[in-house]
Amino acid sequence: MNQKHPHLYFILFIGLSLLFILGISWQWSEIRFVQDNNVLAGLNISIPQQEPKVQLVLRREKPKKQEVKGLYLTAYSAGSPQKIDSIINLIEATELNAVVIDIKDYSGYVLYDSNVELVGELGLESIRISDVRELIKKLHENDIYVIARQTVFQDPVLAERKHEWAIKSKVGGLWRDHKGLAWVDPTLQDVWNYNVEIAKEAIALGFDEINFDYVRFPSDGNMSLVVYTNGDKAKYEIMHDFYAYLNEQLSDQPAWISLDLFGFVMERHDGMNIGQRLEDAVDEVNYISPMMYPSHYPSGHLGLENPATNPAIVIDNGMRKGMPYFTSSTKAQVRPWLQAFNMGAVYDGSMIRAQIDMVEKYSDGGWLLWNAANRYSSAGLLLEN
Repeated sequence: MNQKHPHLYFILFIGLSLLFILGISWQWSEIRFVQDNNVLAGLNISIPQQEPKVQLVLRREKPKKQEVKGLYLTAYSAGSPQKIDSIINLIEATELNAVVIDIKDYSGYVLYDSNVELVGELGLESIRISDVRELIKKLHENDIYVIARQTVFQDPVLAERKHEWAIKSKVGGLWRDHKGLAWVDPTLQDVWNYNVEIAKEAIALGFDEINFDYVRFPSDGNMSLVVYTNGDKAKYEIMHDFYAYLNEQLSDQPAWISLDLFGFVMERHDGMNIGQRLEDAVDEVNYISPMMYPSHYPSGHLGLENPATNPAIVIDNGMRKGMPYFTSSTKAQVRPWLQAFNMGAVYDGSMIRAQIDMVEKYSDGGWLLWNAANRYSSAGLLLEN
């Protein structure tokens, strides 16, 4: 040490200390807090508390709107690196630009490691995607729009573990559909709240859109035994209230909101005894996805013995009749689910393309391909140059 000027070392020490403190302060302003503030993502510093199960990445704005051309993936597929790589390769080679991933499927189980209180309390998890945030990051890095699919009122695991929220049977106990699955009561705001909590968590994880499925009353099973709790309200009024609640709770979130509805909503406006009508939804959400699989229309529809063999006719009719409900003043755009599976006919490239062409004839809202086994190819899709 320089004995003549010890104060120089002291000043140097103070100066370096101030620079360090200022640097930390600047970084602190850039930190994005993660769930419970346990992990400071900006500095990668962990506070000595129990780490959260899910790290949430917050963003402020909704993603840019685009003409979404997507395909459906189960959580098993999404949780497989090999499958995801093959899907990314397919998307890069074709006009596809999006995926729809199950985060809560027909079983009612939440398919990732969730922090939602009721999920943990009742054991409603079945983890099939080990790191949702990293999965979304990988897909985003490949310019892929990522949609979370969440079933709502068909929720057998919640119904079995919280009977007071379940649809009851007139002969006692829980009502069950023809598959033996219990449903939760669409009139209960507690059920609505639970699903909104999951949706908000999924949005915080980075999903671009939440796609709600089974937003209806049950349709299959011994319906004469259902104990309805909607009183004087029509079923479609209950569903409108639910859609409006989603709008109220989620419209300011940084993600888009969509609904899956029966394909017949494009042609029928009586609620179909399940509570689904276009007019109740078009001002409450951003996208409506009618499931317009030609194989699911009955024999005799449009005079066709087998509608599955005539996809262009079926889709053209539905789009033409439904489009007047989507105007420049309504909030929602239409983005149909299309058939990419063999049922009623072999759905080769020409059958898939016929559906896409008819959708694009009427709308630029996009379309989604459904194959429950997640077997997809470039058949029927435009190839990228």
